[in-house]
Amino acid sequence: MTIGLLGFQNTIAAPVSLKGIGVHSGAPVGITFQPAEAGTGVVFSRILNDGSSVEYRAVSSHVGQTDLCTVLGSSPAKWVATIEHVMAALYALGVDNIVVEVDGGEMPIMDGSSLPFIEAIEQVGLVNQGVKRRYIRVIKPVRIDSGASWAEFRPYDGTRFEVEIDFSSPLIGRQTWKGDLTAATFKQELSRARTFGFMRDVERLWAAGYALGSSLENSVVISDDDTIVNVEGLRYEDEFVRHKTLDAVGDLALAGAQFIGCYRSYRGGHKMNANALKALMSDPTAYEVVEAPSSRSARVRAGEFVPVSMPEMAPWSA
Repeated sequence: MTIGLLGFQNTIAAPVSLKGIGVHSGAPVGITFQPAEAGTGVVFSRILNDGSSVEYRAVSSHVGQTDLCTVLGSSPAKWVATIEHVMAALYALGVDNIVVEVDGGEMPIMDGSSLPFIEAIEQVGLVNQGVKRRYIRVIKPVRIDSGASWAEFRPYDGTRFEVEIDFSSPLIGRQTWKGDLTAATFKQELSRARTFGFMRDVERLWAAGYALGSSLENSVVISDDDTIVNVEGLRYEDEFVRHKTLDAVGDLALAGAQFIGCYRSYRGGHKMNANALKALMSDPTAYEVVEAPSSRSARVRAGEFVPVSMPEMAPWSA
């Protein structure tokens, strides 16, 4: 039995705010999720020091750096960084239309996972907007390779992630997470997985101006002798691959529309996710845009979605 996918667009029922610090800048930052009309998509609005604002649609054409996090925009004075944990929460819960107002240059890291964003959205709830949601359905395999790493999209009757990591550290080693993505699966199996890093990399990152807000409160830290520094230990036995999967969900949400297909990666990361998405969207023979047939319930089986004419301004365009 295939999992039912949402046939209609959603937004949040009311505004909700969170405060924290940026994991790279170390600076205080606040965000407010605002409801948005159907067809808006996900929009990040950064409020600048002079009171003006700059907006970015959360689509791949606006992605800048992908070295340590996913960034919208190219100028540090105006960009919005570390969006992947927020995007993963929005994607998993099925939030199609929302404005994310932020008073700094990056999203608050909170506890290093997507859970605080999930809880904030569930606090206010969702509203069915009665407008059909469009999906990007993968219809042929698309693969990219980079050294020993690779990523690919494959046709699949649902939305599935198969992510494998392989670290030289014996604490991590080779780990795999596979599963169909639903709101319940994301909440239970992925949302609590935290970002992680190695103690040996800290001084190098600090010198480069990164990880200034990283701490044991928002990151899993691995010591030089391959043990967990955090007193509480891991939230999942394989928390590392679960966080990499969480990141992949957030990065692929930048398609600008949810997708029907399977995403697989080996030794991937933000850059690999972004390049795989670019490869898919660059090949119009590899996907089709579909929506729910008329007179259907809120949930529709993946195979029942029907192709539609591609709009002049596709959901992933600028």
